[in-house]
Amino acid sequence: MYPDLSYLFHDLFGTARDNWLSIFKTFGFFLLLAFLVAARLLKWELERREKLGQLKPVRTTIVPGKTVTVYDYVFNALLGFVIGYKAPYAISNIEMWKRDPGGVLLSLEGWWWSGLIIGAIFLAYYLYLGRNQQEEAPKEVNVYPSDRVGPITMMAAVGGILGAKFFAIIEYLPRFFEDPLGVLLSGDGLAIYGGLIGGALAVYLYLRKHKIKPVPVLDAVAPSLIIAYGVGRIGCQLSGDGDWGIVAKAIPDWWFLPDWVWRFDFPHNVLGRGEKISGCDLEYCTRLAEAVYPTSIYETLMAFAIGGLLWAFRKRLTAIPGLLFAIYLFFNGVERFFIEFVRVNDRYNLLGVELSQAQIIAICFMLAGLIGGWWAMRKAGGQTTT
Repeated sequence: MYPDLSYLFHDLFGTARDNWLSIFKTFGFFLLLAFLVAARLLKWELERREKLGQLKPVRTTIVPGKTVTVYDYVFNALLGFVIGYKAPYAISNIEMWKRDPGGVLLSLEGWWWSGLIIGAIFLAYYLYLGRNQQEEAPKEVNVYPSDRVGPITMMAAVGGILGAKFFAIIEYLPRFFEDPLGVLLSGDGLAIYGGLIGGALAVYLYLRKHKIKPVPVLDAVAPSLIIAYGVGRIGCQLSGDGDWGIVAKAIPDWWFLPDWVWRFDFPHNVLGRGEKISGCDLEYCTRLAEAVYPTSIYETLMAFAIGGLLWAFRKRLTAIPGLLFAIYLFFNGVERFFIEFVRVNDRYNLLGVELSQAQIIAICFMLAGLIGGWWAMRKAGGQTTT
């Protein structure tokens, strides 16, 4: 297991685990990689749809001499302050950062004096840019949706984190009531469906603001969403972040894959769950007492399979706006609904049936996919006959 990247590099190159790479948590690394993969795939698909005329550019007026605004001064001064406030504090408390980077980053602790200095440097730099910008005549340029992949990805990330935290709080309300500030500022407790819903809402508001048709963008983002989900689940498996299953049954005789794909005890898991590993004197020295189903492996494989199918059929379904995203919703719901039967999660009684929060949302996704697919097919048929 690789709670942080120093474990991974140690196994690859035989280096010591107690090195600077330990400040980079494996799950965070793969989460970042998931966003980069999603952004790259989304850009390719948006460019393809733009060439087909499905997505149009928006004429935007640029005033070269007014590129630095009051907003730039305020935003970058605040950004510099935050960086200066947190970065030196994190460096001076590097051991605490290694144990809980999210907690250090999201806490209110920091250094005011360094925040003010870095904030002032950022502000001075933009004041310099503002004084030296040249006055030129305004000009109009075409801005395509593919040109906005960076901001779209950022909106998805921010909205996703907020949504994930919101749904996690709802699922564990008693813990939130016991320590509301601690739960809000902690780096753990993120619900994937909450992240998906929050990210979708944030991106929709961004698209609406910039007059971009949302349905073609939803179709374009469908393959990248599920593939990025699979990449993120690799991080869950490698770090041992608790997204594992129930205690696994004995390996059946017909099983042909490696044993750890059926049952795994997550040694060196980042949560420190289980029993002490004999002879281990590192930071993460526990393994589960009983081997469980490594559900993150199953989800990675299913996500890549669904993503591959969506990517393969995306060109054939381009003429029916909304259908590809509807298929994504349906299969996303199916995948999560069934995996929950072997995952560790709280259950709720819904009409006499015990279901997890994720299964309830997965059912909504499946219904939305079926209704959305029917609507897309019906609308496409109506346009064809008129």
